[in-house]
Amino acid sequence: MKMYSGARTIDGIQVTVDGQPLDERVDIHQFTDGGFEWSYEGDAPQQLALALLADHLDDNKQALALCSRFTRQVIANLDNEWALSSADIDTALNNDD
Repeated sequence: MKMYSGARTIDGIQVTVDGQPLDERVDIHQFTDGGFEWSYEGDAPQQLALALLADHLDDNKQALALCSRFTRQVIANLDNEWALSSADIDTALNNDD
């Protein structure tokens, strides 16, 4: 199971998957050139949602299709420091809210 985490640090935003930097996946779609963000709905949080889903699902098309909903349901509600497991992402994706 993969573990994703994010933090706002003195050095800026850091998002990792299993301790390694998470690729922004602008090769799929570029919502912003400003990097990742969270705790609200917008372009930078949507880029984070896309990157998380693309890594988790290993399906770029499906990740793009689901990233708006995932942004609203999960990314917009994350705290300054957060962690999501693969199981957490699956639970969110299976939730119809």
